[in-house]
Amino acid sequence: MSHGLFPDMSNLHRLSSAKSRSISAENPTGEKGGGGRSEDGISIKSAAELGRGWKVNPAVAIEPGTTFTMADIEGPGAIQQIWCTPGGHWRLLTLRIYWDDQEHPSVECPIGDFFACGWQRFWQLSSLPVCVNPGSALNCYWPMPFRNRCRITVENLSAEKVVLYYQVNYALDDVAEDAAYFHAQFRRVNPQPYGKVYTILDNVQGKGHYVGTYMGWGVNNANWWGEGEIKFYMDGDLGDTHVKDQVAEHGGDRYPTICGTGTEDYFCGSYNFDPSIPAGKGEGRYQPFSTPYAGLQVLEADGAYQSQQRFGLYRWHVTDPVRFQEDLAVTIQALGWRIQPPLRYLPLQDDLSSVAFWYQTLPTVPFPEYPRRNHLEIN
Repeated sequence: MSHGLFPDMSNLHRLSSAKSRSISAENPTGEKGGGGRSEDGISIKSAAELGRGWKVNPAVAIEPGTTFTMADIEGPGAIQQIWCTPGGHWRLLTLRIYWDDQEHPSVECPIGDFFACGWQRFWQLSSLPVCVNPGSALNCYWPMPFRNRCRITVENLSAEKVVLYYQVNYALDDVAEDAAYFHAQFRRVNPQPYGKVYTILDNVQGKGHYVGTYMGWGVNNANWWGEGEIKFYMDGDLGDTHVKDQVAEHGGDRYPTICGTGTEDYFCGSYNFDPSIPAGKGEGRYQPFSTPYAGLQVLEADGAYQSQQRFGLYRWHVTDPVRFQEDLAVTIQALGWRIQPPLRYLPLQDDLSSVAFWYQTLPTVPFPEYPRRNHLEIN
């Protein structure tokens, strides 16, 4: 793959024929020499004494119920970074990305969840593909190659006008034959039906690799909530059935190739994310963390193990992508502990949302119907 499209520290010194471009409100087409030319815009009054070239149009206003085209780029090339700082309710701003004139999007997700901030809250996050910085700066560095065209839109589902600052940095150059297309899909179930398995992703067809999971987890029971296993079904594991046929109260008759040992284990933690447990102190407290590949957000925590707490969890498979040749489905169990003895697992009825991140060949199978506004709402 071109080192001009995807530089890193090992090849940053090498020259390339790639052409750097950038799209923002000041240069909405990304054309060469096209930046800072606005004569009218959201800050025209502030720049009245300075004129053209002095931050006349640094952002756009998206009216209620409308869709704004953030970028429309002819390839070949690759998105290298997306920065944005959106106003309004992040769950009600839908980010979509279309590759090579496909009718259906390959990315469809609330803008906050896409950047691992799913509860309409700022939380500083430091990871390799995603970082969130003060005061509401959302950044992603997922490599996104495309051959013919890239189109990025933001739909405002709210009843209020939203101001969006944004910048899409990309390069134009040839794309390697083995380059796959970036995908991200959002889902939410609230509440999760008792005894059922939560589906993070299913009905993926093609060749590719799974690279990350973000989950917003709202707890509706007291006690520990993260005993559930994550499972990856790939390349015929489900046979002719679908995930929905495998989620009966006592499981199905198909088994995954990859099965985790618990929710906190999959998100690279242990012992309930509670450092007092292995220390033998029994204090009961969650420990937030943010690392290059995994992290935990503790958003509401008046003491550990209480009902009505909210968490954000991310796990990036950067060095351990889950590769599939034909198909993929991913599920996780919402499973906790009963409070009363005898000690038994308890299937949970929590508020679960997720974003699955993966690369695959085209075409993209159409996603499930996107949730309506009321189903997206965070209360």
